[in-house]
Amino acid sequence: MNEILQGVLIPFLGTSLGAACVFLMKKQLGVSVQRILTGFAAGVMTAASVWSLLIPAIEQSETDMGRLAFLPATIGFLLGIAFLLLLDKLIPHLHMNSDKAEGLKSKLPKNIMMLLAVTLHNIPEGMAVGVVYAGFLYGGGMSASGALALALGIAIQNFPEGAIISMPLKAEGMSKPKAFIAGVISGAVEPIAALVTIAAAGFIIPAMPYLLSFAAGAMIYVVVEELIPEMSAGEHSNIGTVSFAAGFAAMMILDVALG
Repeated sequence: MNEILQGVLIPFLGTSLGAACVFLMKKQLGVSVQRILTGFAAGVMTAASVWSLLIPAIEQSETDMGRLAFLPATIGFLLGIAFLLLLDKLIPHLHMNSDKAEGLKSKLPKNIMMLLAVTLHNIPEGMAVGVVYAGFLYGGGMSASGALALALGIAIQNFPEGAIISMPLKAEGMSKPKAFIAGVISGAVEPIAALVTIAAAGFIIPAMPYLLSFAAGAMIYVVVEELIPEMSAGEHSNIGTVSFAAGFAAMMILDVALG
């Protein structure tokens, strides 16, 4: 059990270390650096969705469903997309339609909306880690090393997220400790989501393929809705795309090597 607890805390550690950049860096992250980090994060999440979640979901369904093994993965994937779409509508954050954003400007500062955005897409990341560890804990065909690979991959892409929260807050006058705490808080939802998912999976073990693909759908929604637009915003540059490829390759290597 300690192994699982440590595993679900690894991504949270990545966010916290990123937030700690507020104590080490004097200036905000440059636009190019943010593109690189965001592109890398998008690549990691995409690869994790495919290699760590969707492929295992299909493999787990093959014995009972044969050529229809794609059904649980497809259903779970679409439900994950729908779940994040619902949260996206219910929770005000930085990336939303212009009418709502304009209406909230006087109520929610930009950095608070960014904090909500990062917190929002940390939910599926926590669910992804939780469902993979649940597969290991309850005999769902997951290995401890494979679960660790996913946790490490998400921790790597969480690092810039912590910095993207804490650095602008410091630049706007917030003290370094408070800016650090804000960055840490944005990642606190991950271990909570992971533990809730592990507990729920214990009651619905046959639904593991659906849970795996659900987490994949939620993560892909974040990539398409949040990360890709961010890495491509502003003046044209291929640096985000190159970084995406590097992140995808890194996560794929982690998953195959450790899985």
